[in-house]
Amino acid sequence: MIAIIGFIVVIGAVCTGYTMAHGSFAVLLQPSEFVTIAGAAAGSVLVSTPKDVLSMMVKQISGVFAGKTVTKANYLELLRVLFEVFQAGRKGGLMSLESHAEDPEKSDIFKKYPNFLHNHHAVEFLADSLKVMISGGLPPMELEALMDGDLEVHHEEVLKPSAALQKVGDALPGLGIVAAVLGIIITMGAIGGSAEAVGKHVAAALVGTFLGVLLAYGFVGPMATNMEHAAHGEGRYIISIKTALVAYAKGASPLIAVEFARRTILQSVRPTWNEMESAVKGKPVA
Repeated sequence: MIAIIGFIVVIGAVCTGYTMAHGSFAVLLQPSEFVTIAGAAAGSVLVSTPKDVLSMMVKQISGVFAGKTVTKANYLELLRVLFEVFQAGRKGGLMSLESHAEDPEKSDIFKKYPNFLHNHHAVEFLADSLKVMISGGLPPMELEALMDGDLEVHHEEVLKPSAALQKVGDALPGLGIVAAVLGIIITMGAIGGSAEAVGKHVAAALVGTFLGVLLAYGFVGPMATNMEHAAHGEGRYIISIKTALVAYAKGASPLIAVEFARRTILQSVRPTWNEMESAVKGKPVA
């Protein structure tokens, strides 16, 4: 929702300034310029972006408009999941966690937390790490190194769509110049006509440059930045899981292991100790 409001502000500011300068909106309606720039941009995305990255890009762009972010409530739910898993492991031993790790969709613990269960990478990361711990023979430091490798790959992967979109944004001013040059070519062919006709052709050509710059810095660039922030937020969510698992593997109690995870959460969405304690004990959070 915030992204939509931001785009409205961009359009509103540009249109208001143009109106204050007594500009005519009829001049800006140049379908040929739109087709040239949008078509060339779409084509460049298809040429430069692999299919799997395109699929992720579509999902991340939809997340921008949906305002999808990791909230404090999401983290409180995660801390409760981790606490319950660690409690179960402490009472029944690591082998009691095997059923939860093998089939998370049917886990009595995970099914209670649908938001966490819908985060497929987080579930997979936790389940795979538990399997390694259950199999035994891996010291905590090596377990941490294993998870760090997984995190590095995931971080690189989720940042690819925003990087690809940013490159398109960087190219849009150039595509706007292409559209403008085509307009100038048309203008040169109309030199023998009236001054009014030539002026309209020049205005249409300049609209191409205007659209390229506006789309680059007012829409595509900010959208790519938003996607990058969301990717970092998702990475931080997984890091919290890793930190708790390492602490638990080193012998920390369930509550202290969860506290290790809480300390890795950014201050803007980090629950307090009291909020975390109330959440993991099933009490209402103030």
